[in-house]
Amino acid sequence: MVARWIQQACFSVMHQHNLVYNTCWEDPRIDREALELTDKDSILVITSAGCNALDYALESPRHVYAVDINPLQNSLLELKLACIRTLGFAEFFQLFGKGYHPDWAKIYHDCVRTALSPRHRETWDRRIGLLDGTSRRKSFYFRGTSGLFAWLINGYLDRPPGLREAVHRILEASSLEEQEAIYDAADINQLIWRKPLRWFLRRDTTLALLGVPRSQRNQIDTSYPGGIEQFIQDRIERVFKRIPLNDNYFWRVYLTGSYTPECCPEYLKQDNFYRLKNGLADRITTHDTTVQQFLDEHPGRVSRFVLLDHMDWLYDRYPGLLQQEWQSIVDRAEPDSRVLWRSAALQVSFVDPLRVVMNGRSTEVGELLRYHPELASNLHARDRVQTYGSFYIADVKKAA
Repeated sequence: MVARWIQQACFSVMHQHNLVYNTCWEDPRIDREALELTDKDSILVITSAGCNALDYALESPRHVYAVDINPLQNSLLELKLACIRTLGFAEFFQLFGKGYHPDWAKIYHDCVRTALSPRHRETWDRRIGLLDGTSRRKSFYFRGTSGLFAWLINGYLDRPPGLREAVHRILEASSLEEQEAIYDAADINQLIWRKPLRWFLRRDTTLALLGVPRSQRNQIDTSYPGGIEQFIQDRIERVFKRIPLNDNYFWRVYLTGSYTPECCPEYLKQDNFYRLKNGLADRITTHDTTVQQFLDEHPGRVSRFVLLDHMDWLYDRYPGLLQQEWQSIVDRAEPDSRVLWRSAALQVSFVDPLRVVMNGRSTEVGELLRYHPELASNLHARDRVQTYGSFYIADVKKAA
């Protein structure tokens, strides 16, 4: 019990006072197919690094509500929005594509700062060094807690002879066959999976850097043969051998510290940048609160919910809060709204039994959801990230 309390305390301190995610780690390409967005949709998405909120805005929905209990995550999205409104594409890509700008201090004070609200201005006044490239961890994508993890792993890749070169050749490969051939010829499994890395990945503190709470680790340890260590090993092998890497910007940025114009999130492509600049960015608002609190205070309805994996964080320690959140979703959902979520578990069993009240009658959440298992399975197999155990798409069935 004491060990678990210490683990939870460390996780909470790390996540309440730090920028955790410097880039989103969920694939919006499969989300867009699952969401089937129209200009009538309003979307609630947990902010994370804001990349996917910007991606969804490119589909021209009515509104995107970016909600996060960590105000630093919303401040990052607000910084991106301010940069979109005030900078040209070359400067913007240097910042968020390359991960730094040597003239960032001047650009920030001359152009960007006045486009931020006082609260977000104060945040970035104190963190201007995150994007100026002067740190030993030069790239912004090696900053924050998840970035620190990426930086440490990059240091490890430089140690085994030939490993770094093999990884770069795989990233530049033109086909899956070439990726697999390089992976096997270099014996990357043998090069990577040495005792120091295995020890490092078994630590709860290490997983906390990536935003993985103990509850998620428990799900993997109990449902995946070989536990968390084997899960990570299998996922890395799948990404490098079975998923095309020529447009897999998720892994590229953490393996190199930067994107390329051809391999980057949609908001970093020139045409999309100007579409956001010309009005689509104005459809995004940020909210420093929980999903439940936002919905309870929101006067309108929401038709699309993107919940990421945060229910994994709630179900074992705060089941009452999870139940209240689903009550708020049911209360504020448009008829036939759609909910997406991910989980570390291979199969989630804690959502359907939750009880909510609809039309004056208590019912289980599972009775109100119409799942799309085949679509979810097909999309999950094409997910470029491959770090989640399962993916869910469900419509909320309620009377108009």
